Amino acid sequence: MSVRAQTLLWVAQRVSAAVLALCVTVHLATMIYAIRGGLSAAEILSRTRGSVGWLVFYTVFVIAVTVHAPIGLRSVLLEWGRWRGASRDIFLLALAMLLAWLGMRAVFGVFL
Repeated sequence: MSVRAQTLLWVAQRVSAAVLALCVTVHLATMIYAIRGGLSAAEILSRTRGSVGWLVFYTVFVIAVTVHAPIGLRSVLLEWGRWRGASRDIFLLALAMLLAWLGMRAVFGVFL
């Protein structure tokens, strides 16, 4: 892999980490606020259904996970398993696609 490609992966990893940190903070703060306010899971879902704002927020969350996790796992597979080459990258692409699909299923489950 070229130095340019490695640099782009490094930047994507760091940017997605920053987005994830913000998303996790907002998600946890919202959940704590809702639960302390006495809302049940059904009441929370009734408030998120149809909300474009929450749809966008959780879509960004899923995209950040989809970018961040495979890049991090790529390094782990190289350092711990010595797994290199196209088969590793195909596996990680499949993992990213699975994360995106499952994440968006959850997002639409809350939105619709």
